Amino acid sequence: MTELDRARQVLADVFGYDAFRPGQESVIAAILAGRDVMAVMPTGAGKSLCYQIPALVLPGITLVVSPLISLMQDQVGALLQNGVRAAYINSSLTERQITLALHNAARGVYRIVYVAPERLMTPNFLAFAKSAPIDQVVVDEAHCVSQWGQDFRPGYLRIEPFIRELPRRPRVSAFTATATESVRQDIIRLLRLRDPFCAATGFDRPNLFFEVRRGGDRNAQLLSFLQEHRGQSGIVYCGTRKGVEEITRMLVSKGIDAVGYHAGMDDETRQQAQEDFVSDRVPVIVATNAFGMGIDKSNVSFVVHYNMPKDLESYYQEAGRAGRDGEDAVCCLLYQPADVRLNNFLIEHSMEASELDEQTQAVVLDRARERLKQMTFYATTTGCLRTKILRYFGETPRKARCGNCSACMSAMGERDVTRQAGQIVSCVIALKGRYGKGTVVSVLLGKRDERTREKELDKLSAFGCLKDEGESNVRTMIEELVADEALEVTDGDYPRVKAGPRAMELLRGDEPVHMTLGEPGSAAPRERRVQQKLPVDKALFSRLAALRRDIAEEQHVPPFIIFTNATLRDMTQKCPGTREEMLRVAGVGTGKYDRYGRAFLDEIERYQMEQEAGHARKKR
Repeated sequence: MTELDRARQVLADVFGYDAFRPGQESVIAAILAGRDVMAVMPTGAGKSLCYQIPALVLPGITLVVSPLISLMQDQVGALLQNGVRAAYINSSLTERQITLALHNAARGVYRIVYVAPERLMTPNFLAFAKSAPIDQVVVDEAHCVSQWGQDFRPGYLRIEPFIRELPRRPRVSAFTATATESVRQDIIRLLRLRDPFCAATGFDRPNLFFEVRRGGDRNAQLLSFLQEHRGQSGIVYCGTRKGVEEITRMLVSKGIDAVGYHAGMDDETRQQAQEDFVSDRVPVIVATNAFGMGIDKSNVSFVVHYNMPKDLESYYQEAGRAGRDGEDAVCCLLYQPADVRLNNFLIEHSMEASELDEQTQAVVLDRARERLKQMTFYATTTGCLRTKILRYFGETPRKARCGNCSACMSAMGERDVTRQAGQIVSCVIALKGRYGKGTVVSVLLGKRDERTREKELDKLSAFGCLKDEGESNVRTMIEELVADEALEVTDGDYPRVKAGPRAMELLRGDEPVHMTLGEPGSAAPRERRVQQKLPVDKALFSRLAALRRDIAEEQHVPPFIIFTNATLRDMTQKCPGTREEMLRVAGVGTGKYDRYGRAFLDEIERYQMEQEAGHARKKR
């Protein structure tokens, strides 16, 4: 049996799946072949299996460098439920516990050891690593190593020196959910990956509906949204701790069952809030971005951003915590212009306690400001939201309009503006990038003001070419072209408009340009595309979910650790009656079956007998 055959067997026996998701098998094959790997896989694509399965096939130990305690705890907890012994090393443990864990790892008790980056170069961990048979070092959330990344963490710079300290270089695998091309190249360079196998499974999450609601009373918009999704589980992200507390109080006063979560709370309160949410005792959690990176809760049906995040990387990663079970989910951003000012303030003060030198701080700040600008383009665009996200991450959308976002579903009229877009770009090129937006708009509208006459801009062929469009539409088109990189706006006190990297592509007419013009309203469409799924017996699903909840409470673990909603749904559709049939349910491996399989089989059998008895009574 080849190593890849063994990997497929582990997938079925341990994790309960009969086939790999797109991109997983090629990454696993590369790791098993001894290659370094650079993999970009969006949240929910199953990237953890890409290194966990090789860890169970390879003879030695796999070290996983991970940034958050909660991330490690959830990963180790899920592995233990699948019958895999694993451990984590971080500041939540005492020195005695760490020593014991390293002793057990050295004895071969654990195949997978999670570790915080700051622990790598400590004397006791380094001594363990030098003597242990380490076959793989995994860098999770690898974007943290890059100054271009949204969560740059200096501790990640210790990873490569740590690897050099090892007597034998293991294969090195780097994984992240969100990374632009510059960040990917930074990861490869800083970790010194050797001829890495590079994989990007695609950033698109078709089951996610993206929505932006602008202006109006933000509290009223949030309440309206939560009423539309009453009974569903979801996260509301706020930009500040004070905001978390205020919004939580407001929701509770309106009869919505919600808890708050932020890093300023005492450990007990914060932990209780997290447990209430992941255990489905409370459907809504209001949190800062301190919550969620390590929370593998599969049945999150919506993520609302009460404030605009500072960059698209953060937004997409946080929004991606919805719909991890593959079910339809909604990602809603409530945008107001004040969000830009708040984020600028947070960026300017983010370096106050930094250990970085002055020059590096300046570079990091400049990159943060550029990412905020791109995030603002997303929040204010009238074009397809999914297209904006995919293009930002360097992916070419299959079509210009996804049909599954608020912009595409908007009742406002979409128009083909290929001709107008070409005229705008041609005008900017004729102006040689010397003027700002106001002057460009004046030329396109044919305004003979003092500036256009003084500079003889009224003699340009583009003068007045869009006078019938109106100022609002012209400005909207310019903003859209900037967001699509057909135009660029320079930085500085007097920003100017110039041709962007996609200007010639647009002028060639490679694809039509469509825009939704007019003043965007605050009300967003309420209907959206829903994926077609096999019917589910809701009564049986409720019974299985109740059984799952009872078992989870007995074992003091979140329900999704037992089985995900997707697994319960598959059970209701297949209605297994034997061990062999239960093992064919997605997400049921031998470890899960040995623990819980019999209880769920019995519940399905009881339900079927009650249904048959009910049918018999009706016939009489």
